[in-house]
Amino acid sequence: MTEPSRTVEVERKYDVDVETPLPTWGDIPGVDTVSSGEARALDAQYFDTADGALARAGVALRRRTGGPDAGWHVKGPRQGDGRLELGWPLGDGNDLPAAVAATLAEWTTAPLTPLARIENDRTAYLLTGPDGVVAEFVDDRVRATDLRQGVQREWREWEMELGPAAPTDDTGRSAFFAAVDRAVEAAGGRESASGSKLARALGF
Repeated sequence: MTEPSRTVEVERKYDVDVETPLPTWGDIPGVDTVSSGEARALDAQYFDTADGALARAGVALRRRTGGPDAGWHVKGPRQGDGRLELGWPLGDGNDLPAAVAATLAEWTTAPLTPLARIENDRTAYLLTGPDGVVAEFVDDRVRATDLRQGVQREWREWEMELGPAAPTDDTGRSAFFAAVDRAVEAAGGRESASGSKLARALGF
């Protein structure tokens, strides 16, 4: 079986208006450089069973093209401050790879059908310090379609996800995100009202 990539996502999400200016990061602890923005065109399709078995388990399955992590992704249930994401290459065609199906069998073996499509024009920025990438900040302009209800939604949001050189202790992480919150609020952003892009695409 193909071994997946493993990433523990620790991130914060923010809602912003279409014209909200980007934050300034001068007071973020451990950050001394911010990269220029990298444009990414992302296109993801999400799947679930007819009765929502994956959603009930807190799991999301997507197939995404574009960006550095294109492929099949299984996002597991949230654990504390993070969420484990498993990733596999796209492979040939659109069929669910056997390795992904085997992983999903922990929650369901029922047939999967398309749930939502999320297209995202993303601009990504790396916040770095002396030891490397502290976090990645992304500015997302999202177009989402609830494929079961035929409803389309559009919005803009920001995400800040910890990188390999981020603080590993609770105190350091709390201080980091507190500074990010202040910078976001100063720019006109606010805490996200939805837990994920998929939830928002479905009207939650």
